[in-house]
Amino acid sequence: MVFRLEQPDVVTKYKIAADCVNAATRAVLEKCIAGAKIVDACAAGDASIERETGKYYNKKDKDGNKVEKGVAFPTCVSVNNCVCHNSPGAGDEKTFQDGDAVKIDLGAHVDGYVATCARTIVIGGQKVTGAQADVMKAAELASEIVIRKLRPGDSTAEIGATIESVAKDFGVSVVEGVVTHNMKRFIIDGNKVILNKSSPEMKADPEEIEMYEVYALDIVMSTGEGKPKQRDEKETKVYKRAIEKNYQLKMAGSRAVFSEISKRFPTMPFTARALQEKRVNFGLVECCNHGLLHPYPVLYEKDGDAVAHVKCTFLVLKNGNDRITTFEPQEVESDKKLSDESLYELIATELKPKKVKKNKK
Repeated sequence: MVFRLEQPDVVTKYKIAADCVNAATRAVLEKCIAGAKIVDACAAGDASIERETGKYYNKKDKDGNKVEKGVAFPTCVSVNNCVCHNSPGAGDEKTFQDGDAVKIDLGAHVDGYVATCARTIVIGGQKVTGAQADVMKAAELASEIVIRKLRPGDSTAEIGATIESVAKDFGVSVVEGVVTHNMKRFIIDGNKVILNKSSPEMKADPEEIEMYEVYALDIVMSTGEGKPKQRDEKETKVYKRAIEKNYQLKMAGSRAVFSEISKRFPTMPFTARALQEKRVNFGLVECCNHGLLHPYPVLYEKDGDAVAHVKCTFLVLKNGNDRITTFEPQEVESDKKLSDESLYELIATELKPKKVKKNKK
């Protein structure tokens, strides 16, 4: 059966997934306090997604199958110059401190229809100023501009240049390797890619935005070079099954781990913390060595660099893009501004213009 966004039930499932993501983000925020463990914030997000998605579609279909739902991207909480993918193991003792800049990134799905979201906050309630304010404001404004430029028939050709111009105005860098993907049923990273910043290693052909597409608009800014690096392979705890790859693993423990992954996480990313099999770390290593998993490495800018991450899911609809997940930007005070005043006018336009009611004669 073909599932299309123009079908009302599909839109409903996307929006339920988005509601679950928004609720999970709030659950994580409650844990983002000085002295609290980072891993507990991650666990709270995943638990919230499972709890909230569990409220819907619990009846089996006519063939006796249950609707799949739950975590589409495990909760990652990356602090300060840590850019992304930090979802530590249960025994991790790292805690939040006042003044930490925290990036929250997570996703949920209902029947394979995915909603994701990321936002950045600073712990402590103090006014956010200086470099951290600049990078947060730049990411926010870039997101607001781009979501208004991605309309049916428009090309993605100039999107990277637009994001770069915002970064330049605020004296920050666009982080390399971050892309906006289209999403389809059970596919969190579709083939249509909008590259935020080109590099010799990464290039993408321009794409045309089409009606009824779904995108995860993803933007990361940094006061550093925008070239994050992995520090320690052992920090990697988020993976995704490489569905195109098969290999007969030699070790029984590894086979048990891979069997659990194939049954519980056949298409969506997962965190090692969620696995129940013993010898998880050993099994994951062998799976990765043979290309059965795609790892999501924990990446860092240099110590002292400020980083901000925003992501939202939006539906491309006839009457305007529908942003179904929100990052509710924290108030910041930056002395920088956009050099192109017309971009502020663009941001001021409504994403979905209100329908004008016709007077009955």
